[in-house]
Amino acid sequence: MKKIDISNREEISRLMNRSWLEFDETLNIVKKIIKEVRENGDLALITLTRKLDKYPLSKDNIRVSEKEIDEAYSKVNAKFLAAVKKAKKNIEKFHKEQMKRIEKSFKVVVDDGIEIFEAMIPIERVGCYIPGGKSPYVSTVLMTTIPAKIAGVEEIALVSPPEIKPEILVAADICGVREIYRVGGSQAIAALAYGTETIKKVAKIVGPGNKYVALAKLLVFGDVGIDSLAGPSEVLIIADDSSNPRYVAFDLLAQAEHDPNASAILITTSDELASKVIEEIENNENKFSDQIAIIIANDLEECIEFANQYAPEHLEIQTKNPEEIAMKIKNAGTIFLGPYSPVVAGDYASGANHVLPTSGSARFFSELSVRDFLRNVSVQKIEKSGLEKLRETIKTLAAVEKMEMHLKSLEARFEKDEAL
Repeated sequence: MKKIDISNREEISRLMNRSWLEFDETLNIVKKIIKEVRENGDLALITLTRKLDKYPLSKDNIRVSEKEIDEAYSKVNAKFLAAVKKAKKNIEKFHKEQMKRIEKSFKVVVDDGIEIFEAMIPIERVGCYIPGGKSPYVSTVLMTTIPAKIAGVEEIALVSPPEIKPEILVAADICGVREIYRVGGSQAIAALAYGTETIKKVAKIVGPGNKYVALAKLLVFGDVGIDSLAGPSEVLIIADDSSNPRYVAFDLLAQAEHDPNASAILITTSDELASKVIEEIENNENKFSDQIAIIIANDLEECIEFANQYAPEHLEIQTKNPEEIAMKIKNAGTIFLGPYSPVVAGDYASGANHVLPTSGSARFFSELSVRDFLRNVSVQKIEKSGLEKLRETIKTLAAVEKMEMHLKSLEARFEKDEAL
């Protein structure tokens, strides 16, 4: 960890470059896994899980049983249950408001005899990927399944690498999901995309994962929909001399804690603040220092410019007037304003979604929302009088494109009239 002057183009360029997918050997491995699952179904899942996860998967335990889900409640405490229910309530409240704003159909009368309706239709079946690893990612269960439920998705299949922790099973059940499979990695994505004897294929896959999961999602895209390609987690903090260095330091450390590839950047106009933040970090978990960078900028405009170019997954604005700066932000997955809006709140319980675009993809992707589980379908009702109004326009454009059958499709509707 060191202080970097914003004029140091080489260091700034290094921070901007966040390519993380390996499109050589890793891609070949993932291709082979997907091919194996497509060809051999459950047998491939069993073989791969035993090999990669060292778990004795069998035909009988690919799906978590109803009994196992019920028994999971005896393995968690009341405090955990209360926390899940509180977080669920907040996440539901925010996403239900999202739904209210987009669920209504509308009709446009383009001209007399020409009406177009738009309807919002939920995706029928969705797969949610919940990462494995050292901790049970309960929050990801909430963030993926709750908006799907609110959007009206009828079937939700949850996959996660074994051994699935009881906290995951309980959280899924509280969210109304009991179709759970103990399969992870590329093989889980392939199973969701193409189906096996046990796992019915889905229409869309959501949720974060490692590079094998991300590459698998990339390869199956087109056969199924996906949300985005989630890379290592990241935070950018904009701060000035009014910021609390202890808050900033712990927010940087909290982000670095996610995994060894996570990144945390502070950009500040205050050299004094930067020094205090470094001191706080060194007094605490200095083992994350290699993942933390501190940039010294000349003014807040340079901070804003960097933020828009970096397009962070999480952006914290800890300055005197954070709202004013937020108005100038064009690219970010989610924004936290002020000293009491840390990323950790959004990670768990404030209500907004924490499945977010990473690695600069906030320039074109958005956070996961109810919109990801809906399709807008236009319905056109055109009377003969309306088609007559469009006739010359259609004929002209079809002729330019040399579409003879298009012309005949149109003119067939008027043959009897003209014969008279």
